[in-house]
Amino acid sequence: MAEDCVFCGIVTGDIPGRIVKETDHAIAFLDANPLAAGHTLVIPKRHYARLNDVPGDEAAELFGAVHELAATIEDATDADAVSIGINDGEAAGQEVPHTHVHLVPRFEGDGGGPFHAINPQNDQPTDDELDAVADAIRDA
Repeated sequence: MAEDCVFCGIVTGDIPGRIVKETDHAIAFLDANPLAAGHTLVIPKRHYARLNDVPGDEAAELFGAVHELAATIEDATDADAVSIGINDGEAAGQEVPHTHVHLVPRFEGDGGGPFHAINPQNDQPTDDELDAVADAIRDA
């Protein structure tokens, strides 16, 4: 656990949280600053700053909880859909440096947008640039 991490404090019980699911390696709780009622965070219990730091078995359990909770949250909040996202790193908007997955109930006409709305002015890469990136990812 990281001493100065608010999410680690929720895991240990030192900070109150509205826990909605817990497994051996993952815990889910309502976001304290929700984008909608039912906005839930799913985190690994151990402190990992970035997603690629989470060991495979713990990541599988983390995403198993996300998979289960997506439908549960949609049903419980009578939502039309659920947006699921990860801000992985400070440049991506991660505010708490402990890996976490957001599940946000969505409703028709809620004013929220798709993930592509994050950077609507983004210049589209050329086919050659896309091929080069695909090659780099495959080779990494």
